[in-house]
Amino acid sequence: MEGRDNKEQIVDVRSVVEAISTADNNDINVPLYEVESLCMRCRENGTTRFLLTLIPHFRKILLSAFECPHCGERNNEVQFAGEIQPRGCCYSLDIPSGDQKILNRQVVKSESATIKIPELDFEIPPEAQRGSLSTIEGILVRAADELQALQEERKKVDPKTAEAIDQFLLKLRACAAGDSSFKFILDDPAGNSFIENLSRREPHGSVGAAAGHRAIAQSNSAEIAEAIFRYSAPEEVMTFPSTCGSCASSCETRMFVTNIPYFQEVIVMASTCDSCGYRNSELKPGGRIPEKGKTITLCVKNANDLSRDVIKSDTAGVKVPELDLELASGTLGGIVTTVEGIERIHGFTFGDSLDGSKKSKWQDFKLRLNKLLNVEEPWTLILDDALANSFIAPATDNIKDDHQLSYEEYERSWEQNEELGLNDIDTSSADAAYDSAQTTIKEKTRE
Repeated sequence: MEGRDNKEQIVDVRSVVEAISTADNNDINVPLYEVESLCMRCRENGTTRFLLTLIPHFRKILLSAFECPHCGERNNEVQFAGEIQPRGCCYSLDIPSGDQKILNRQVVKSESATIKIPELDFEIPPEAQRGSLSTIEGILVRAADELQALQEERKKVDPKTAEAIDQFLLKLRACAAGDSSFKFILDDPAGNSFIENLSRREPHGSVGAAAGHRAIAQSNSAEIAEAIFRYSAPEEVMTFPSTCGSCASSCETRMFVTNIPYFQEVIVMASTCDSCGYRNSELKPGGRIPEKGKTITLCVKNANDLSRDVIKSDTAGVKVPELDLELASGTLGGIVTTVEGIERIHGFTFGDSLDGSKKSKWQDFKLRLNKLLNVEEPWTLILDDALANSFIAPATDNIKDDHQLSYEEYERSWEQNEELGLNDIDTSSADAAYDSAQTTIKEKTRE
């Protein structure tokens, strides 16, 4: 374990508590403490180890692990250091079949948390597996083992119930092995539970939007420079205090300005909260307001085109003629994503109350959308931005050589300028002041 001294110490519980209570919040080299304690199975003395550690984007926890050398009994427990959380938390995670990585996510389950799997109508109550640090797979396997432990006795007393539990265990173990898809819900009214948040998407595209978002949110300056803009290294990343939009705790916002070739100067801002793990990133255009609007058209022909990076400003509309789909300006806000991402991010859903004809239309739309995402046939993505603040990355070093990508500038209408508030902008005073300042500078230079 990190932070463990080479020479382990045997101390009493009071010393452990005092050491932990006086530990520096920023000290990651907290030693591992050991105390002698009674084994509840064989009544001999075993050893309990204590370690105070910090889970990134969660909080400080106290891990205790007991081991008995006489009978082999082992168990562990998690307790929570620091302040009581002002809000509860509920994590919901969709787990597809065949994805072993997602089953390896770490889970902190406090003594007040409930775990639910709706597909199995299964619930692990707060008193079961209380204060545990495990993985999703580990929690399900442990639950299955505990149910299995008393099956022989059940078969003698209540064969029907035992048979039903056997059938249920097959389904539960299938979920634990990744053979079945299911939803994993962790509900904790005390707010002291946590599911690890993995950044599972790989960097892609010429700009590296997904990797850049992750690098900024994690404050990894090296990854920012390498992933978000390979054309030019970002300028200095500025950090300033702010407030989390989810839990209202104090957090930090990072910001930097960079220039994208064939586009313009942009401002990237990202916030991450160490208290609740909430992350938010935003992109704003820099520089002056362009005189003309711009329409960007991309003909998507293969899977590589889906990885092209897209910057969609909050003034851009999105059109896909093959789907008869049109999203007005302001929809989705300002985002950095990919061609595939902009098609998946809309989150179209329908409920059971939808009537048959409308439901059939939505299902047909979803089917056609999946065909486009699988590039079974060429399709067109159009970004129409009245402020020309959107961008689709070219597939070639020279944008003129990318024949699938085209740009068209146009004069904004009076209605568009009115909607953007440009008709009411009066810069005559600022222009006059600027001209006067320039004249003064020239006169002083001549002298």
